[in-house]
Amino acid sequence: MRRRLTGRLKTVAATGAVAMLTLTACGGSDSSGGVPNAAPTDKVLHLSFLQDPGQPPDPDVYYAGQGLLLTTNIYEGLLQYKGGTDKPELEPLLATEWTASPDNRVFTFKLRDGVKFHDGTPFKSDAVKASFDRRLAVNGGPAYMVKDIQSVTTQGDYGVTITLKAPNSEFLPYLASAYGPRIMSPTGLQKNAGSDFAQSYLTTHDLGTGPYTLTDAQVGSHYSMASFGEYWGPKPYFEKVEMPVITDTSAQQLQFNNGQLAAILHDLPSSAVEQYLNNDKFSHYSLPTMMASFLYVNPNKGIMTDQSTRTAVLDAIDVEQLVKQTFFGRGKVGAQMYPPYVLASDLGKQTLTHDPSALSEIAAGLPADQKTVTIGYDTSNPDMQLIGNLVQTQLAAAGLTAKVQGYPTSEIYGWIGTDMQAAPEIMANTVWPDAPSPYTWGHISWDKDGGINYLGCSSPRVSSALAQGLPTGATQPYSEAGAAAEETGCWLNIADIDDFVVAQPWLKGVEQAHALSNPNSLRIAALSAG
Repeated sequence: MRRRLTGRLKTVAATGAVAMLTLTACGGSDSSGGVPNAAPTDKVLHLSFLQDPGQPPDPDVYYAGQGLLLTTNIYEGLLQYKGGTDKPELEPLLATEWTASPDNRVFTFKLRDGVKFHDGTPFKSDAVKASFDRRLAVNGGPAYMVKDIQSVTTQGDYGVTITLKAPNSEFLPYLASAYGPRIMSPTGLQKNAGSDFAQSYLTTHDLGTGPYTLTDAQVGSHYSMASFGEYWGPKPYFEKVEMPVITDTSAQQLQFNNGQLAAILHDLPSSAVEQYLNNDKFSHYSLPTMMASFLYVNPNKGIMTDQSTRTAVLDAIDVEQLVKQTFFGRGKVGAQMYPPYVLASDLGKQTLTHDPSALSEIAAGLPADQKTVTIGYDTSNPDMQLIGNLVQTQLAAAGLTAKVQGYPTSEIYGWIGTDMQAAPEIMANTVWPDAPSPYTWGHISWDKDGGINYLGCSSPRVSSALAQGLPTGATQPYSEAGAAAEETGCWLNIADIDDFVVAQPWLKGVEQAHALSNPNSLRIAALSAG
C-alpha cells in the first residue's frame, strides 16, 4: 500500500517483497493470580517519555524520536501513512485527493473543508504556502523537504498546486513523513512571529489542526495534551494525555506495572522485553517500523581517519552475537545498508564479514596512546548501551581499548556541522528514515548535509547515486548508493528492529494507532479503553 492519487488507490509496492513483521499481542490475567489493572474512567491517558524530547514540539524544528508523540497528535500534514499495516501506503489527511504529473514536478491537491486550527481560524489553501514558507525560514533539519519548491498556487479556498524546481519522486513521501511539512495557522504564525518565526511561541503552544492540542510543556519534567473540541475527524476517546519525563527505566516500568502508565511505547531494555514476553498480565506488541540499530564511525578523528582501519573495525564486530544478545524477540541482523521497508530486499545489500584479524594486525602496530577509542550511545536508548558494551569487548579482543560513554540526543545533534573532535570515534544509535522511501534514508544519513549524518562522513559517489535516483525513483541508483556507503567504512547496520510496546490489557486499538512511518509513537485518537 503506497500512493493514492485523485481519490483512487494506486498501490506502489515498497519496491519488492519485504519480510512481514508480525503484529503480535497477548493479554489476560497474570498466571500467578494477579489482577490486571483496571481501565480508567476519567478518559485521561497516562504515558511517559524516557528522555525529554530535547527540542520543542515545533514540527519545523523537531527532528528526533520521542517527541513524535507530541507532533504526530498535535499537527497534521496534507498526507500521512496508513496505520495498522506493515506496508507503506499514503492516505488522505488535510488533502482528500491529489495528482502528480508524469515527471514528478507538479502536484495538485484538493483540500479538506471544515477544518479548524487550534486558534479557531479555518484551514484554507493559503495555509499551505504559509506553512511551507515558515519551514524554509526556520531552516531546521527537515527543511530540505521544501527547499526545491518553485511555487505554491491556490485554486480557491480548497485547492492548491505545488510546482517543484526539478523532478522529485520522493515529494509525496515527504508530505506524509512523520517529519514532513505540517500545516499551521497563518494567522497564528503572523500574530506570534516575534523575531524567530514563532519558534519561541511554539515551545509552549501550538498552531496545528490535529486531534489534540498542547496544554503543558515543562522541558525536562512534563508534557500534556487535551483533545480539540472542534476537531474535524472522529472525537477521540481520551480527553487528556499526561506525559511525565521518567528518565530511569526501572522507575518507568514500576509505574507501568502498578497501573500508573497505560503503556510504554519504546526503548525498553532487552531484559525487560523478555520479562514482558513471558508475562500475560499485560499486552505486548511487536510492531513494524523502519528502525535499525546502526554503528557510526567517525572518519575525522584519530585512527578512524583511515578508511582501511574503519573497515577493519567493522569487520571485527560479530553482528550476529550483538543481535542475539540485544534484540531477542524483536529484531534481526541487518541485511541491507538501508533500514527495513525502504528498498526491495534484494537491493542495497550489506556484506557482513566477521574477521578481527585485520584489526588485530593494525592494533599491534599502533603506539599505546592511539589504541584507545570511545564508543558513544544515545542515553534515551538502553539497548545502545548494551551494544556499546558488547562492541567494547569485541574490540578489546582485537587489541583496541574502548570506553563506553552515553550522550543525550541534543548533544549528538550538536556534533553535526562541527569538526567532530568532540564526538566519539564510534557511536551506536537507533535510527530510521524520514519516510519509507530510499532517498529519505540516504540523504539524511549519508549526504554531507544530512540531518542524521552525526559523524560527518560523506562520499561523492554516494551523493551522485542518490541524486540519480531522486527524479524517477529508479531503485538501482539507490542500491549503488548503499554499496558506496558501505565502502566508506562509516556505517554498519546491526539490526532491523520492531517497536516493542507493552500496554495495559484495557488499552484498545494499539495496532491501528501505530504507523511504521512513525516509530516510538501512537496516533492517540485511534486508542480507546475497554
